[in-house]
Amino acid sequence: MPGEKQINLPATERLLSIMAQLRDPKLGCPWDVKQTMKSLTRYTIEETYEVVDAIENKGLSEVKEELGDLLFQIVFYARIAQEQQHFSFDDVADAISRKLIRRHPHVFAAPSGQENNLSSEALAKQWEAIKQQENAHKNNSQESVLDRVPNNMPALMHAQKLQKACAKVGFDWPHVLPVLDKVQEEVQEVREELEAKTVNQQALEEEIGDALFAMVNLARHCNVDADTALRNASNKFAARFKHVETLAQKQNRPLADMPLSDMEALWQKVKAKEKGNC
Repeated sequence: MPGEKQINLPATERLLSIMAQLRDPKLGCPWDVKQTMKSLTRYTIEETYEVVDAIENKGLSEVKEELGDLLFQIVFYARIAQEQQHFSFDDVADAISRKLIRRHPHVFAAPSGQENNLSSEALAKQWEAIKQQENAHKNNSQESVLDRVPNNMPALMHAQKLQKACAKVGFDWPHVLPVLDKVQEEVQEVREELEAKTVNQQALEEEIGDALFAMVNLARHCNVDADTALRNASNKFAARFKHVETLAQKQNRPLADMPLSDMEALWQKVKAKEKGNC
């Protein structure tokens, strides 16, 4: 019976055993066997977003399933590394365990029974001090505070990480209002580019990028995660648009045949209903 030899194993050991069988050069799955760490990255990103979607829009059973899919990605990477004699899944688990203990001295190094009452600011300073100590012990030749920011992050997250890294060394606005002024300045530059006699598409893209970057900075100063804020705004837009479609269907009017003014009226009706004004 398929998988019979793994059925009585503890859950984690069973998963690792299944992964090893999938990667067996002769008896495993051809697709799994040919994968590399690089080829897996796209699937890891997809699985991460599916976890987020399940948490935001689905039930806990779906969250459990998606977390399993994401865990499988980690097990996959560890198996490939083990085959190349670099590290194993146990090494990965041990490394993160050591890091968590090292970065939480207020929990693991505190006297027994002592309550942890450090402020958020104190915790953040302690966290950064420990990370700096860790980096000082690493044998690397980094020349920039930005070298540890991955370039292949989603754009909004990448922008926020860059800004946060610079802020740690003091390159940051001291208050939020100048950041808002910067947003308005960048939006005005977009307008000026659009109002030019001949629109330079490359310049327009650059100005819109600057405006987006400034908005991410504003979100960071307001303690708002830019990616989450945009995701919520997109979900809100999608929900409203579906209601507009429903209203149009009730009128037996395809949206494609409806003038924009009528669609806008339906949109405002949906917004008013959300606010309880009708």
